[in-house]
Amino acid sequence: MSSHVVIAPDKFKGSLTAPQVAAHVAAGLRRVHPEMHLTALPVADGGDGTVDAAVAAGFTRRQAVVSGPTGEPVTASYAVRDETAVVELAEASGLRVLPRGVHAPLIASSRGTGELIAAAVADGARRVVLGLGGSACTDGGAGMVAALGVRLLDSHGRDLPPGGAALRDLDAVDTSALADHLRGATVVVASDVDSPLLGRDGAARVFAPQKGADPDQVEILEAGLARLDAIVRRDLGMVVAGHLGAGAAGGVGFGALAFLSARIEPGIAYLLDLLGFAAHLEGARLVVTGEGSLDAQSLRGKAPVGVARAAGRAGVPVVAVSGRRALTDEELRDAGFAGSYALTDLEPDPARCMAEAGPLLERLAEEIARTRLGEPLSPGATP
Repeated sequence: MSSHVVIAPDKFKGSLTAPQVAAHVAAGLRRVHPEMHLTALPVADGGDGTVDAAVAAGFTRRQAVVSGPTGEPVTASYAVRDETAVVELAEASGLRVLPRGVHAPLIASSRGTGELIAAAVADGARRVVLGLGGSACTDGGAGMVAALGVRLLDSHGRDLPPGGAALRDLDAVDTSALADHLRGATVVVASDVDSPLLGRDGAARVFAPQKGADPDQVEILEAGLARLDAIVRRDLGMVVAGHLGAGAAGGVGFGALAFLSARIEPGIAYLLDLLGFAAHLEGARLVVTGEGSLDAQSLRGKAPVGVARAAGRAGVPVVAVSGRRALTDEELRDAGFAGSYALTDLEPDPARCMAEAGPLLERLAEEIARTRLGEPLSPGATP
């Protein structure tokens, strides 16, 4: 059989990484069609798993010890190929690296992300792709840019302590040392979040509660981000708080725009291009994609929909696997899916779906192999 199947899933959050999802899907397909050529290309939309996806596509993993969200050292990965580096905020400044998982909404910092960027630049990167998602901080990227030489000063000329709450005391910014740290490297932000920095749909009011902020703390963080925006307007002449994506990762999108002259790209579309996804579609018979929950959020540019759109342009049918499905058949068709298979179709108990995700996913893949690729050839038959 000359055609092949491309397996391009995102992670099943809390259960399986994207490479693990791809491996289980491949195992199930091969039980029915052992002769089928399979291409595993795990994907990500800029959030958790972005570095893993880059490594699976041929980038080299590197590690650095950097500051975690509350200052403790963490070992974080980034990925390099030629002069391009992929840096994932979640590796250094994410909820998953908080000590003992304890939230710290007022003091959590993005400093480690800046340290990862600095490590990548020192490694020779001329282009840094910064994946935003899963952040523990709401500091407007202040920690990130501080690690790259920017000074954020109070009215006495002292450096601010870390975290979003401290930004209320910001009086001036000094970017004179930034160029030395970036060494001419450009930054591209890959994010699926289109929120502005401030207001009802902004970083603090929408996302800070997910990072442990109570209503009073949300208002403190909103005030800090507003002060950061005001000083950036005055000192740098940058008016970017309203840009789509400025509110990504607790405002790290804003920090990248205002201080690093970054451009923000839709996460999944940009990363698919970076990973060379289109080339793998040539001659493909089917694409299998998916994520943990296929729902309304998926339709706002998450990885499976991005994969479906890219495959659709190439004329290759796409099916999705997921832990649960909360979209109608019409919504799935409109998003470009030829079919959808959920673990809950096999096991209605969500807890068991999480615990047994791998074996259940293999059973779904067997069903996909039979219903989408046909029954296996009998022994001795010619494809």
